[in-house]
Amino acid sequence: MNALRTAALMTLLTLLLVAAGGAIGGQGGATFALLMAAVMNLGSYWFSDKIVVKMYRGREVQSGPLFDVVTELCRRNGLPMPRVYMLPQQAPNAFATGRNPQHAVVAATEGILQILSRDELMGVMAHELAHVQNRDILIGSIAATFAGAISWLAHMAQWALIFGGGRDDEDSNPLALIGMMILAPIAAMLVQMAISRSREYQADATGAKFCGSPFSLANALRKLEAGNRRQPMAKVNEATAHMFIVNPLKGGGMMALFSTHPPMEERIRRLEAMTVG
Repeated sequence: MNALRTAALMTLLTLLLVAAGGAIGGQGGATFALLMAAVMNLGSYWFSDKIVVKMYRGREVQSGPLFDVVTELCRRNGLPMPRVYMLPQQAPNAFATGRNPQHAVVAATEGILQILSRDELMGVMAHELAHVQNRDILIGSIAATFAGAISWLAHMAQWALIFGGGRDDEDSNPLALIGMMILAPIAAMLVQMAISRSREYQADATGAKFCGSPFSLANALRKLEAGNRRQPMAKVNEATAHMFIVNPLKGGGMMALFSTHPPMEERIRRLEAMTVG
């Protein structure tokens, strides 16, 4: 099922990208977008464990509290040990990436160690290891890569409309450009939402079993949500927001309806209703 889900995601996002390229540059633009999609699919598969970590200037650690917690969780649950990275950010957050459990990365910000107890940190990293075990990480990385590319093409459409909208040629279609500028980023966001919201609930449930305490993860989520409200993460790439355990972007009210993450209150309620035998 995971292989089918990944293939369906690649196909859907490739079609979005080709449509966006066609709106900007006609047949030539569509061909260029198709070639770009092929490169991105390959890149997401083989290098997803490096792309996002480098984006946030992560450094690998092989000792310390974070490494020790991940090691204990893997030993306790019989999981393959991922590479562990620290991100130089004070906003408390964490994510996992990679193409499969054998080539996985788990990462956390420096700020997370300042506000969580060891049990709470174990709950957070158990959640990330659940994403690895449930094979969500490749899907999330592909969605991040394509969402970034689609957003870039939307910006390109703006410039094409400004500087090329007056041209009288068969590839120039101002209405298509305007539609692409509006609809393509929304479509990419909806794909991210559909992927992330359902998978977060499952990762919470699996993570609670890995760490043995749903209450530790619930308490950690409360602290992470409050911490990110006080000090949002700096220089967040919106295309990667769905990969983090809590939404690193500012936004409330109506914007919460379009969040890539499910409501925090519901996540905590489900965890506190769990019993782990």
